[in-house]
Amino acid sequence: MLALIRPAVAGVGLFTLLLGLVYPLAVTGAAQALFPAQANGSLIRRDGQVVGSALIGQAFVSPRYFHGRPSAVNYDAAGSGASNQGPLSPDLAKAVTDRSLALRAEGLVGRLPADAVTASASGLDPHISPAFAALQVPRIAAARGVAAPRVETVLRAQTEGRAFGILGQPRVNVLKANLALDAAFPPEQPAPR
Repeated sequence: MLALIRPAVAGVGLFTLLLGLVYPLAVTGAAQALFPAQANGSLIRRDGQVVGSALIGQAFVSPRYFHGRPSAVNYDAAGSGASNQGPLSPDLAKAVTDRSLALRAEGLVGRLPADAVTASASGLDPHISPAFAALQVPRIAAARGVAAPRVETVLRAQTEGRAFGILGQPRVNVLKANLALDAAFPPEQPAPR
């Protein structure tokens, strides 16, 4: 019986070492060498400080900024997920109505795109459609005290096209666009004392 157990234990030990230690270290090392930014979370820094990730949405509530897509998990990356409400759900209908009313109260006029009032499947979508971003331009321009065409210029520069020219839809990364707004129209600094 010992002759049968010894190879089995040796096999488990060998594969545990190979697949539990060697392979993960090799993959991690290759990722760090070939794609260091992506392997470390696609972090975005401003003045040396991490302000977020290009892959995870966050809440922006100030009228000076683009607002992201609604989140069913309140932008909690530890609890990523959707509301799982179907199209006939009264809770979903109420949420969409409430979000529409809130956006109208902010001064958004025109037809609201779906991403303005519905949460994404992950609840952490970092992008919005160019249509939703364009609806927010007048509010941002007024809050920053600049002409709307200047904000539109920033928006156009921050609009990402389709991947490889054919995959996906044009989109705007909310965090990157808001950082571009701050760079283009810095908040007024208090006067030195």
